[in-house]
Amino acid sequence: MHIYRHYETLPEEVRNAAIAIGNFDGVHIGHTEVIREAGLIARQKGLPWAVLTFEPHPRSVFMTNQPPFRLTPFRAKAHALEALGIDAMIVQRFNRSFSERPAEDFVLEVLVKGFGAHHIVAGYDFVFGHKRGGNCELLLSMGQQHGFGFTAVSAVESPDGKVYSSTRVRACLDAGDVKGAEHVLGRPYAIEGRVAPGEQLGRTLDFPTANIHLGQGFRPKRGIYAVRVEIFDHAQTQVLDGVANIGNRPTVNGVGDLLEVFIFDFNEDLYGKRLRVSLIEFIRPEVKFDGLIELKAEMVKDAEQARQILKNTPVNDIKAER
Repeated sequence: MHIYRHYETLPEEVRNAAIAIGNFDGVHIGHTEVIREAGLIARQKGLPWAVLTFEPHPRSVFMTNQPPFRLTPFRAKAHALEALGIDAMIVQRFNRSFSERPAEDFVLEVLVKGFGAHHIVAGYDFVFGHKRGGNCELLLSMGQQHGFGFTAVSAVESPDGKVYSSTRVRACLDAGDVKGAEHVLGRPYAIEGRVAPGEQLGRTLDFPTANIHLGQGFRPKRGIYAVRVEIFDHAQTQVLDGVANIGNRPTVNGVGDLLEVFIFDFNEDLYGKRLRVSLIEFIRPEVKFDGLIELKAEMVKDAEQARQILKNTPVNDIKAER
């Protein structure tokens, strides 16, 4: 998959593509239906298969005081899109100036002139342009005028009749329901990041952890999770079992939310390396203990419970994303 950041300078091999358009935060099952529809058209007609997405997420431009909400920050989104097999990810910079562009201008300047788009695919509720003035009806009518096809993909529902959505994923994670989030995403929810130096308190408790700052990523429920860990820059792909804490470490008066992961039977130096930590099952909420002795005793129990959970959980779904 190639990533392009300027529609004005797209190479010829990416033009005349079938393009799925959307924010695609989370890249959940509903999103993949939109993206794969573009893929079907691309493969049937021998066209490039592309995704157009927007960075940063429009919500972060207009709602600057809101808590972090991104399910898939840019790098994580790129990995999820690459796993679908697309040829190109086109990233449109989103700012207030771009948001004030009339919808018709976006179609003509970006989709027609910039991309030379052959076919556009979007979700049924996709809106765009100044004051959200563009929608699927506009894309259909302008496509007929300017020579590109358009397909709107209907809402995708799970067997219980609920629509797959990013909002639903956030609600599940907020409640610690990682299985529910996995059901909507089609894969375990994962946090990606670079291992940062910590206070090395875990090492003194015989639980050395790799620490990842959550940045602008969504905060799942604070607590302990059974996890699987991938080391991105390892010579060989490894999927390792572990236990993690998401929270602010109240027992030691920690400040700011952090992901701390203890990888079982592993003692290599991970500082500076990028990890993907998939949440497999929620074990318990974060608790403030009376001291380090009580904390360590609970950590031993958490680790054993995580080992048992992971022993009975296949790893195939995680490996398939690589």
